[in-house]
Amino acid sequence: MDLIILLYKTILFRPYVFVFLAAFLFAAIQLIGWPRTWRFWLISWATAFVCEFSSTRIGIPFGWYHYNGSTLGQELYFSNVPFIVPISFSFLLYAAYCVALCLVLPTGPSPTSTHPMLKPLHLDVNARTSWSVFLLTAFLFTFIDMVIDPLALRGDRWFLGKIYYYSDPGLHFDVPIANYVGWAVVGLISLAIYFPLERRLPALSPPPSVTPQLLLGVGLYYGVLAFNLSVTFWIGELFMGMSGLLMHLPVITLLMFRLAGPRGVSPSR
Repeated sequence: MDLIILLYKTILFRPYVFVFLAAFLFAAIQLIGWPRTWRFWLISWATAFVCEFSSTRIGIPFGWYHYNGSTLGQELYFSNVPFIVPISFSFLLYAAYCVALCLVLPTGPSPTSTHPMLKPLHLDVNARTSWSVFLLTAFLFTFIDMVIDPLALRGDRWFLGKIYYYSDPGLHFDVPIANYVGWAVVGLISLAIYFPLERRLPALSPPPSVTPQLLLGVGLYYGVLAFNLSVTFWIGELFMGMSGLLMHLPVITLLMFRLAGPRGVSPSR
C-alpha cells in the first residue's frame, strides 16, 4: 500500500515526466506495437537503473555523482535512485531512435495521385536495426542530454529540486564529460539487447509509409528539448540555453530536408 501511495505522490510531484512517458507509450505502440514497446521500455529502464546504481557506488559508467535524498517521501526511490530517472532514459531513447530512423530509413513508393508534403519512409527490418541506426540513436540520445543534465544540475532553481551533485564538477556547464559517456553506454547496451530481440519477434506489417508514426516520436524528442530549453531560459541561463539551441539546429535542419516531400508540379497543358 505504501508503494502505491508513493507512486501516486510521484505522479503528482513529477507530472511532466509521466506526460512524456504516456507520449512515448502511445507513439511506440503506433509504430512498433505493444509487444515490442514493453520490451523496449523494460530493457532501457533496467539498463539505466543498473548503470545509475553502479555509478553512485563505483563511478561507472557516468562518473562519480550522488543522489542526496532530498525528495525522499515525496517521490518513489529504488534503492538510492529516484524512480523517474530510468523512466526518462526509456522515453528519450525511443525518441532518439525515431529521429535516427527518420534520417536513415529508405523512402517508400509515393502515392501516385498526390504530391506528399513529407517523404514516405519504409520501416524495413534491416534498416531499422542497422549499425547506422544503432550508432546514430546512441549519439542523438546523448546529444539531447547535453541540454538536459546542465539544467537538471541546477534543479534548485526550478521545480525539479536539487536531487543530485557531482563530486568533481565538469567542463560542460559543470557536468563532467564522463556523464555523457555514460549516456552513450546506456543507449548502446539497451539497443544491443533490444535489436536482436526485435529481429526474432513476429514480423510487423507496417503501412507503406510510417512517416506519420515516426513523427510522433520525433515530436517527443523535440518536445522534451523545447521543455528543457524553455526552463533553461526561464531560470536566466541565457548562454546555456542559446548553446543548447544552436547545438541542435543543424540536426533539425537536416531532419527537415530529409523529410520534406517533393514540391507539387503544375500540370502541363
